[in-house]
Amino acid sequence: MEISLIRHGKSLVTENNSMTVKEFKKWVEKYDNSGVFEESLYPSDTKEKILAAKIVITSDLTRAIESAKLLNPKVNIINDPLFREVELPTFSLKLIDVKLRPSVWAVILRSLWFIGVSTECESLIVAKLRAKEASQQLIDYACKYQSVILVGHGFFNMLIAKELEKKGWKGKRKREAKHWQCNTYFVSN
Repeated sequence: MEISLIRHGKSLVTENNSMTVKEFKKWVEKYDNSGVFEESLYPSDTKEKILAAKIVITSDLTRAIESAKLLNPKVNIINDPLFREVELPTFSLKLIDVKLRPSVWAVILRSLWFIGVSTECESLIVAKLRAKEASQQLIDYACKYQSVILVGHGFFNMLIAKELEKKGWKGKRKREAKHWQCNTYFVSN
Protein backbone atom coordinates (compact mmCIF):
# COMPACT_ATOMS: atom_id res chain seq x y z
CA MET A 1 0.00 0.00 0.00
CA GLU A 2 1.14 3.54 -0.63
CA ILE A 3 0.09 7.10 0.07
CA SER A 4 1.55 9.97 -1.96
CA LEU A 5 1.35 13.58 -0.80
CA ILE A 6 1.68 16.22 -3.51
CA ARG A 7 1.84 19.95 -2.93
CA HIS A 8 -0.34 22.09 -5.22
CA GLY A 9 1.10 24.18 -8.04
CA LYS A 10 2.11 27.84 -7.99
CA SER A 11 -0.76 30.21 -7.31
CA LEU A 12 -2.04 32.65 -9.91
CA VAL A 13 -1.80 35.30 -7.20
CA THR A 14 1.55 36.96 -7.85
CA GLU A 15 0.97 40.34 -6.18
CA ASN A 16 4.01 40.95 -4.00
CA ASN A 17 3.66 44.59 -2.95
CA SER A 18 4.16 45.58 0.67
CA MET A 19 0.90 45.61 2.60
CA THR A 20 -0.51 45.91 6.10
CA VAL A 21 -1.58 42.82 8.03
CA LYS A 22 -5.22 43.72 7.29
CA GLU A 23 -4.45 43.88 3.55
CA PHE A 24 -2.54 40.60 3.88
CA LYS A 25 -5.67 38.92 5.25
CA LYS A 26 -7.51 39.94 2.04
CA TRP A 27 -4.51 38.75 -0.01
CA VAL A 28 -4.76 35.31 1.65
CA GLU A 29 -8.49 35.12 0.79
CA LYS A 30 -7.61 35.88 -2.82
CA TYR A 31 -4.81 33.27 -2.72
CA ASP A 32 -7.22 30.66 -1.30
CA ASN A 33 -9.78 31.30 -4.05
CA SER A 34 -7.36 31.40 -6.98
CA GLY A 35 -6.12 28.67 -9.24
CA VAL A 36 -2.60 27.73 -10.26
CA PHE A 37 -0.33 28.30 -13.24
CA GLU A 38 -0.24 25.58 -15.84
CA GLU A 39 3.35 24.42 -16.26
CA SER A 40 4.97 23.26 -19.48
CA LEU A 41 6.56 20.37 -17.57
CA TYR A 42 5.73 18.63 -14.27
CA PRO A 43 8.06 16.45 -12.17
CA SER A 44 8.06 12.97 -13.74
CA ASP A 45 7.58 11.11 -10.42
CA THR A 46 4.56 13.29 -9.61
CA LYS A 47 3.00 12.70 -13.05
CA GLU A 48 3.63 8.94 -12.87
CA LYS A 49 1.99 8.67 -9.46
CA ILE A 50 -1.14 10.62 -10.33
CA LEU A 51 -1.59 8.89 -13.70
CA ALA A 52 -1.45 5.49 -11.98
CA ALA A 53 -3.60 6.48 -8.98
CA LYS A 54 -6.85 4.70 -8.34
CA ILE A 55 -8.08 7.52 -6.12
CA VAL A 56 -7.10 11.19 -5.82
CA ILE A 57 -8.08 13.32 -2.84
CA THR A 58 -7.69 17.10 -2.65
CA SER A 59 -8.58 19.81 -0.21
CA ASP A 60 -11.58 21.87 -1.22
CA LEU A 61 -9.41 24.87 -2.09
CA THR A 62 -9.22 25.81 -5.77
CA ARG A 63 -5.42 25.56 -6.03
CA ALA A 64 -5.43 21.91 -4.91
CA ILE A 65 -8.35 20.88 -7.14
CA GLU A 66 -6.91 22.64 -10.21
CA SER A 67 -3.48 21.15 -9.55
CA ALA A 68 -4.89 17.62 -9.57
CA LYS A 69 -6.74 18.33 -12.82
CA LEU A 70 -3.62 19.78 -14.46
CA LEU A 71 -1.62 16.70 -13.49
CA ASN A 72 -4.32 14.37 -14.83
CA PRO A 73 -7.30 15.97 -16.62
CA LYS A 74 -9.23 12.67 -16.58
CA VAL A 75 -8.85 12.06 -12.85
CA ASN A 76 -11.87 11.69 -10.60
CA ILE A 77 -11.30 13.83 -7.56
CA ILE A 78 -12.74 13.65 -4.08
CA ASN A 79 -12.31 17.05 -2.46
CA ASP A 80 -12.64 17.40 1.27
CA PRO A 81 -12.17 20.40 3.60
CA LEU A 82 -10.45 18.04 6.08
CA PHE A 83 -7.31 18.42 3.92
CA ARG A 84 -7.29 22.25 3.81
CA GLU A 85 -4.08 24.12 4.57
CA VAL A 86 -3.58 25.29 8.13
CA GLU A 87 -4.63 28.93 8.31
CA LEU A 88 -2.46 31.75 9.58
CA PRO A 89 -3.37 33.76 12.66
CA THR A 90 -4.67 37.25 12.01
CA PHE A 91 -4.83 40.40 14.05
CA SER A 92 -7.52 43.00 14.11
CA LEU A 93 -5.08 45.37 15.78
CA LYS A 94 -3.20 47.81 13.64
CA LEU A 95 0.46 46.96 13.87
CA ILE A 96 1.46 50.63 13.54
CA ASP A 97 0.56 50.33 9.85
CA VAL A 98 3.63 48.20 9.20
CA LYS A 99 3.77 47.21 5.54
CA LEU A 100 5.57 44.02 4.54
CA ARG A 101 5.59 41.73 1.51
CA PRO A 102 3.17 38.76 1.66
CA SER A 103 6.05 36.27 1.99
CA VAL A 104 7.37 38.15 5.05
CA TRP A 105 3.90 38.30 6.64
CA ALA A 106 3.53 34.55 6.01
CA VAL A 107 6.84 33.76 7.76
CA ILE A 108 6.06 36.03 10.72
CA LEU A 109 2.50 34.76 11.17
CA ARG A 110 3.46 31.08 10.70
CA SER A 111 6.25 31.53 13.27
CA LEU A 112 3.78 33.06 15.71
CA TRP A 113 1.41 30.15 15.02
CA PHE A 114 4.14 27.62 15.83
CA ILE A 115 4.73 29.26 19.21
CA GLY A 116 1.03 29.20 20.09
CA VAL A 117 -0.63 32.28 18.61
CA SER A 118 -3.83 31.15 16.93
CA THR A 119 -6.00 34.25 16.73
CA GLU A 120 -8.92 33.55 14.35
CA CYS A 121 -7.53 30.17 13.22
CA GLU A 122 -7.06 26.63 14.51
CA SER A 123 -4.19 26.11 16.92
CA LEU A 124 -1.21 23.85 16.25
CA ILE A 125 -2.72 21.29 18.65
CA VAL A 126 -6.05 21.27 16.78
CA ALA A 127 -4.24 21.14 13.40
CA LYS A 128 -2.28 18.09 14.60
CA LEU A 129 -5.53 16.38 15.63
CA ARG A 130 -6.99 17.15 12.21
CA ALA A 131 -3.82 15.76 10.58
CA LYS A 132 -4.21 12.59 12.64
CA GLU A 133 -7.79 12.22 11.36
CA ALA A 134 -6.70 13.02 7.79
CA SER A 135 -3.87 10.47 7.91
CA GLN A 136 -6.28 7.79 9.10
CA GLN A 137 -8.68 8.63 6.29
CA LEU A 138 -5.82 8.28 3.78
CA ILE A 139 -4.84 4.94 5.33
CA ASP A 140 -8.44 3.74 5.02
CA TYR A 141 -8.43 4.71 1.33
CA ALA A 142 -5.06 2.98 0.84
CA CYS A 143 -6.44 -0.20 2.43
CA LYS A 144 -9.35 -0.14 -0.02
CA TYR A 145 -7.53 1.02 -3.18
CA GLN A 146 -3.85 0.07 -2.44
CA SER A 147 -2.68 3.47 -3.65
CA VAL A 148 -3.97 6.96 -2.84
CA ILE A 149 -2.81 10.45 -3.81
CA LEU A 150 -3.47 13.61 -1.83
CA VAL A 151 -2.97 16.88 -3.67
CA GLY A 152 -2.80 19.26 -0.74
CA HIS A 153 -0.76 21.98 0.90
CA GLY A 154 2.75 22.40 2.28
CA PHE A 155 2.22 22.69 6.03
CA PHE A 156 -0.75 20.37 6.31
CA ASN A 157 0.96 17.72 4.15
CA MET A 158 3.92 17.96 6.54
CA LEU A 159 1.65 17.35 9.55
CA ILE A 160 0.02 14.39 7.77
CA ALA A 161 3.44 12.94 6.91
CA LYS A 162 4.46 13.08 10.58
CA GLU A 163 1.27 11.24 11.53
CA LEU A 164 1.85 8.57 8.88
CA GLU A 165 5.37 8.04 10.19
CA LYS A 166 4.04 7.66 13.75
CA LYS A 167 1.71 4.94 12.40
CA GLY A 168 4.61 2.99 10.88
CA TRP A 169 4.52 4.27 7.30
CA LYS A 170 7.96 4.69 5.73
CA GLY A 171 8.94 7.34 3.25
CA LYS A 172 11.47 10.01 2.61
CA ARG A 173 10.07 13.42 3.43
CA LYS A 174 11.77 16.22 1.54
CA ARG A 175 12.60 19.22 3.72
CA GLU A 176 11.35 21.80 1.24
CA ALA A 177 7.68 21.84 0.30
CA LYS A 178 8.14 22.71 -3.38
CA HIS A 179 5.19 23.08 -5.70
CA TRP A 180 4.26 19.82 -7.47
CA GLN A 181 6.61 17.84 -5.18
CA CYS A 182 5.54 14.26 -4.42
CA ASN A 183 6.41 12.42 -1.18
CA THR A 184 5.37 8.76 -1.06
CA TYR A 185 4.87 6.62 2.06
CA PHE A 186 4.72 2.82 2.09
CA VAL A 187 3.58 0.24 4.61
CA SER A 188 4.20 -3.50 4.53
CA ASN A 189 1.11 -5.67 4.21
